[in-house]
Amino acid sequence: MPRARRTALTLAAALISVLLVVLLSGCSSKPPVVASADAASVDVAATITVKDMAFSPAEVTIKPGQAVTWVFDDGVVKHDVVAADGSFVSELMAQGSYTHVFTEAGSFDYGCSPHPRMLGVVTVE
Repeated sequence: MPRARRTALTLAAALISVLLVVLLSGCSSKPPVVASADAASVDVAATITVKDMAFSPAEVTIKPGQAVTWVFDDGVVKHDVVAADGSFVSELMAQGSYTHVFTEAGSFDYGCSPHPRMLGVVTVE
């Protein structure tokens, strides 16, 4: 293969790589963290364990004004809780907890940003 063609192919591959990184970086952006409520001072109606690459239970139903606490217990594997609408967003953590008070009725889908197969829903009615 002529040297000029090899150089052109190398530059084209580098350009495509840079474009992919730029385009895909927007897909994985996480909304800003929303501060955790103090679990001791709110009405925690449901506790969800984050362990073994899953939310357990994955679906809970609570009333407006009540809270959900996620307890992270997955060794060294870091997870977070990110609402699809950005209304609650935790830090990445392997251990610890995050609590959110739900003030309005609705269905709130959430997931784990580094593990897109980890999904759950909080129903407030």
